[in-house]
Amino acid sequence: MKLLLTDSGIKNASIQDALVDLLGKPIAESSALCVPTAGYGAPDADPGGPWRFISGRSPSPMTDLGWKSVGVLELTALPSIEKALWGSWVREVDALLVNGGDALYLCHWMRESGLADLLPSLSDTVYVGLSAGSMVMTPRIGENFIGWKPPTGGDTTLGAVDFSIFPHLDHPACPENTMAEAERWAARIAGPAYAIDEQTAIKVADGVVEVVSEGRWKLFQ
Repeated sequence: MKLLLTDSGIKNASIQDALVDLLGKPIAESSALCVPTAGYGAPDADPGGPWRFISGRSPSPMTDLGWKSVGVLELTALPSIEKALWGSWVREVDALLVNGGDALYLCHWMRESGLADLLPSLSDTVYVGLSAGSMVMTPRIGENFIGWKPPTGGDTTLGAVDFSIFPHLDHPACPENTMAEAERWAARIAGPAYAIDEQTAIKVADGVVEVVSEGRWKLFQ
């Protein structure tokens, strides 16, 4: 897949340009499915969060960018639906817009639903992650970001990329997410890792990783 792993959605022109480049056409000519599932898993979750994400009333721009069409793909519903049916929905759209919340909860349901198995075959689809929706594509999230605990334990995620992500760097709502804390987190993560703020995203296409930023970020290796 082509990936745009954001901290807080499409927050600036540079990130939006990167999205259009991955799509290969204007957003207004592109269709999307939004995946709200992660928004239910965080310890402080409330039902308003997924609604704001779906309706485009979230402070993190994703569904409200002027898409040709947007549908909702709720992962917890998929095990009760024929895979051939929901698989056709996924294959027909240009982008998947994946909500933030709890990365391990999202990872669990991506696997349980079968979406994780389908993702590698979607070579033309653009996966756009928001916070936990981005972190789920990494190998692991680190102890800092464990909220919901999977039945198998641990902090491993899908490993679609070979780097980890420390999100919300220096964000007022996350005062603990300082660069010093990111450095301590990175020291416990095996492999490369990025600390990114809300004005930053990581673009991955054809195996090439590119940081797209109008803000602050750092790569730890």
